[in-house]
Amino acid sequence: MHIPDGFLNVATVATTCAVSAGGVGNAVRIANKKLGEKQVPLMGVLAAFIFAAQMLNFPIAGGTSGHLIGAALAAILLGPWAAVLIMSCVLIAQCLIFQDGGLLALGANIFNMGIVASFSGYYLYRLATSFLGDNRRGKLISGFIGAWGSVFLASIVCAIELAVSGTSPIGVVLPAMAGLHTLIGVGEGLITGAVLSLVLATRPDLLQLQRI
Repeated sequence: MHIPDGFLNVATVATTCAVSAGGVGNAVRIANKKLGEKQVPLMGVLAAFIFAAQMLNFPIAGGTSGHLIGAALAAILLGPWAAVLIMSCVLIAQCLIFQDGGLLALGANIFNMGIVASFSGYYLYRLATSFLGDNRRGKLISGFIGAWGSVFLASIVCAIELAVSGTSPIGVVLPAMAGLHTLIGVGEGLITGAVLSLVLATRPDLLQLQRI
């Protein structure tokens, strides 16, 4: 889902950069007010885990592959604003060090995988737990739903950006992106569920930190 340079027009680049800059700035302000001593070290641990996990690809149908985004996991554990900061750091490092995603497209990538994925994953998780219950089973299923939905919705936004930029017609890019990331989202959901299961078994108190 990392968009390289040359795929977005000037208007889309400028708009997504402005929105992402505003989102990250607001995330810094809110995180400074609400994050405590327990959350700050966890942010670093999650950023390192997500950065490393995104280097590992899992096979998808048709010879393609996908990798963990991690935004939903970070949002579930620390809240959406902290997740925006974590994902921004990961995406900036990937862009500058590994050239994974274009520099001019960084705003779009942060918007898609940082802002959209974090907030959609978080609120889908919260919505699902309200129906499934706040027990272990409910949290694990809700984590899967939130992670899957975060990937799917981020891919739709990415497809719209590419279509608006004239890279590919919406009738082509939207089904392709949504269809592929429907499958990638399953892997995201399974990995997120596995990590949440480990957290619930070892540090269940961490799941009480996410309400910001």
